[in-house]
Amino acid sequence: MIIKEEIYIRKVIVHICDQAVGMAVLSDNVLECKEELAEFLREHIARLGSGDDGKECRFYEKESEIYNALTEYDDEQFIPFSKDVANALYDIMISNVDIPSADLFVVRFKCRDDEYMAILKMDYKEYYTHRTMNAENGNNNEIIKYKSILPGKSQRISEGAIINLKDYSVRVIEKKYEINGKKENYFSYLFLKCSAHMSHKSKLSLVTKAIESVQNEAFDEEKQYEEHMKAKNIISKVLEEEGSFQIEKIAEKVFEDSPNLVTPFEEKMEKYNLVKEVVKPQADTTLRKFDKQCLVTDTGIEIKIPMEQYRDPGAVEFITNADGTVSVYIKNIGKLTAKF
Repeated sequence: MIIKEEIYIRKVIVHICDQAVGMAVLSDNVLECKEELAEFLREHIARLGSGDDGKECRFYEKESEIYNALTEYDDEQFIPFSKDVANALYDIMISNVDIPSADLFVVRFKCRDDEYMAILKMDYKEYYTHRTMNAENGNNNEIIKYKSILPGKSQRISEGAIINLKDYSVRVIEKKYEINGKKENYFSYLFLKCSAHMSHKSKLSLVTKAIESVQNEAFDEEKQYEEHMKAKNIISKVLEEEGSFQIEKIAEKVFEDSPNLVTPFEEKMEKYNLVKEVVKPQADTTLRKFDKQCLVTDTGIEIKIPMEQYRDPGAVEFITNADGTVSVYIKNIGKLTAKF
C-alpha cells in the first residue's frame, strides 16, 4: 500500500493529449513541483495505490515497449521516456474517438524504500466560469465553458498506473472504452501491454452477486430476504475479524445450512477463475456497504439497520406472520429523531 504522507516526488512532467489538436503537445521541461502541485499528485497517487479499484498486473515483457524502456531507464532519460509514453497513448486515442482527451502526468516518486513511476491520465472535465471582456461602454462579464479542466484532488481518475522500478510490478486503474466496436480495457492491454488480475472490489462484487443469484434460484421470495441478510452478515463478520477471505471458504460458511448450493455458486465463480482467489478489500468505501442491512418493503419503506444492531436479538426481530407477511420489530428505542 502506498501512503500519501510517505510519497516523495522526484520529477514530474505533463503532456497534452487532446484529440481536438490532432497531435500530442509534448513538454520539453519538467514541472516545478511546488507544495500545492505535490499535494495534488500525492493525493491521486495514494488513491490509485491503495484503493480497491486497482488491479495488480505484470508486463508482457516481450511485447511491452514501456517495460523494455524501464529496464534500461535512468533519471537522465525521464523527459524522453515520458514523451514516448505520451506518444504511445495518443496514437491509441486518435484511432479510438471514445477515449476522452486528457493531460498525461508522468511522475517519478519514492515511497519508503521503493522507487516508482506513475502514469496518470487526467481526463478533462467541463465546467463553467466567468470571463471579463472590454466593451465600448465598459466591462462585459460573460459565462463561458472550459472543456479542459483537470479533476480535483478529491476526484478519482479513471485511468492510471503505478510501476515499481525494482520488480516492475504494475498497479492499474482503468475504464473500458469502445475499441474497434467492442468495449475493451485498452489502458492495460493496448497501452501498457500487461496482464491484469481482477481488483478486490470487482471480486467482492462478483461474489455477492453470485450468492444473491444462487439464493434467488433456490429459495422462494419469502425466504430470499432472510438468506441475503444472513450471507451479508457472514461476509461482514469475516471481513471485520480477518480482513479477507478465500472465496472457496466463504461459500462453505454462507451455505453451511444448504451445502447443495456450494456447487452452483462455485460454477459461477469458475467462469472468472475465482474459486481459489482471496478477496482482501481495504478501502472504507468498499467496506461501507457491509456496515448496514438495507431493506426495502413492497410498499416503498426503506429500513437501514446497523450490522451490530442486526446481530443483537434484543434490538431487532423479524417475525413471519401466519399469512406469510413479515413484521420488523424494532425493540427498546430510547429516542426517535426525524431527519430532513
